Amino acid sequence: MRLTDRHVAFVGALREAGLPVSVAEGLDAARALGVVDLLERETLREAYAATLVKRVAHRPAFDVLFDLWFPAVVSGGVSGADEQGPEYDEKSSVEELRQVLQGFLMGNADGPAFREFVRGMVGRFGRVPAGAGRQSWFSYQVLRTLSPETLTARMLDQLLAERGGLAEKVARDRISGNIRKFEEAVAADVRRRIAEESGIERIARSSVRPSVDRLDFLRATKAELAQLRREVYPLARRLATRLTIRQKRGHRGRLDFRRTVRASLSTGGVPLTTVLRPKRPHKPELVVLCDASDSVAGFSQFTLLLTFALREQFTKVRAFAFVDTVDEITKYFAPGADVLDAITRMTTEADISRFGRTNYGAVFRRFEERYGTAIGPKTSLLILGDARSNYQPPALDTLRRLTAQARHAYWLNPEPRDQWDSGDSVATAYGTVVPMHECRNIAQLAAFIEATDGGTHA
Repeated sequence: MRLTDRHVAFVGALREAGLPVSVAEGLDAARALGVVDLLERETLREAYAATLVKRVAHRPAFDVLFDLWFPAVVSGGVSGADEQGPEYDEKSSVEELRQVLQGFLMGNADGPAFREFVRGMVGRFGRVPAGAGRQSWFSYQVLRTLSPETLTARMLDQLLAERGGLAEKVARDRISGNIRKFEEAVAADVRRRIAEESGIERIARSSVRPSVDRLDFLRATKAELAQLRREVYPLARRLATRLTIRQKRGHRGRLDFRRTVRASLSTGGVPLTTVLRPKRPHKPELVVLCDASDSVAGFSQFTLLLTFALREQFTKVRAFAFVDTVDEITKYFAPGADVLDAITRMTTEADISRFGRTNYGAVFRRFEERYGTAIGPKTSLLILGDARSNYQPPALDTLRRLTAQARHAYWLNPEPRDQWDSGDSVATAYGTVVPMHECRNIAQLAAFIEATDGGTHA
């Protein structure tokens, strides 16, 4: 493949992975190729990154794709060291190889020797017989054989003995970081080999984790939810701004007599220019109803983080969680509280579940009965949930009465739109009462916020 073809395919793969790469930026990257040493792979990587990557969150996906389109080595290359390093052939026992790995993990898990070791281990232990069309290389086989985690205690004792002044936490963090580097290097070499056998495009689509703004809330891991926490506060500020009506001076409000008279002094006392009082900006209040059932666990954790952040932006926020009954959880999210502690307290102390099966109709009726006065003409109502009610009556009339009292009402649904109304979903029926928006990730939430019109009633 020619360099220009590889460049075009690489840029296309970045776009397919969700990175916003414009035509102009692709051309900038192409121009950069003419001023860098193409044989210096890391220089080439940074030239591409400087011209194509806009956000830190997009860098991991970029690195994975760069390693696929511009691999460090190609199988069967010079000296054959790619398949199996000369020092790590079949004569070396597993225990001897673990000793070599321990040396890398205690020192610098980087450099040519480390990468050669990784390629040798993948070449020796990573291949698994597979049928036609199935991948034949696995990281799991390598990691299970060498089992780097089981070396931690031994390495920690040795490292502390050799460097007596080194704190145990520092030593443990260094070892853990090097183990992650080894695991990532093994995974990268496995992907390279699969790409050579099956095609780069095929492995690229399955290898790249979505960037943080495109992580599916329903499938996010704990580590990914921690990443999402950093995205919450800017979104909360933007949502509060969009729901606040900002009036412009001039065409609205009552006559400002004093300022009109003052302006008339320049025209001999004739009030040629009238000055109107600006209306006071609407101070928004927010009521959040959050589905906390297991079916939307990842989404509910994120929405509770959002609720916590919104408390700092609105004049008044009341938060409620539900499964088959509803309870107010505002007190758990008091300013200054730790958000994770608040979520833990909510799950153990709040009365949100009695039978363990989501029942939206019962929740709306219970909410109207106990907390109906929480919604008023200054209130924005935000409902967060998948609209799956286990085939129970949806109580549409109750929801209609609640939303009629609110200034605005919105519903964010974490399920893909093509799954709405499947099974026990009542999404379309609820959507006739409250505008329902698909909200599976940060990007869709940001798009919803940008489209939100604070001056329009639901």
